[in-house]
Amino acid sequence: MKNKLKKPKKKLKVKSKPAGYWKEHLRLKAHPEGGWYKEVYRSELSIAKECLPENFSGNRAVATSIYFLLEKGNVSRFHRIRSDEIWHFYAGDPVHIHLINVGGELRTLCLGNEPQKGCYPQQMVPAGYWFASESTGEYSLAGCTVSPGFDFEDFEMADRKELSNLYPRHIEIIKKFT
Repeated sequence: MKNKLKKPKKKLKVKSKPAGYWKEHLRLKAHPEGGWYKEVYRSELSIAKECLPENFSGNRAVATSIYFLLEKGNVSRFHRIRSDEIWHFYAGDPVHIHLINVGGELRTLCLGNEPQKGCYPQQMVPAGYWFASESTGEYSLAGCTVSPGFDFEDFEMADRKELSNLYPRHIEIIKKFT
């Protein structure tokens, strides 16, 4: 005799935790670009400066990762880093990640759990791209993995005037995220 699972009569509703819960329990602190973060992993293995591209000033961890939380009305401002950054979706509402590549092309990635709507649980920001992000709802909790590992020495905040001069056709989004 086969065991059959019974379908629940009511659809179960998952209650999400508020942003404050994540800030408290993950011990997040304010990030210079906006939002809240906490580093949770830094590889003990490192890559020697001689093995990295010239724009790195020293050795780097093989990889690092953080928790990253954005709340409604609080954005991550345009910045860039020297490494690739992979974003992972954890909780809350989808995130829009706005990218400007070195050729000046603007595109927006959606990070979330709705692939049928183009929102994927993992997105990648290539090294050297300007990028900014925002929650599409009350809050978004994500993770970011960087390789070679993140170092604040590799972090550059965008200057509104300079970025606007480089990419005048994107002036509105640059104003919003600088």
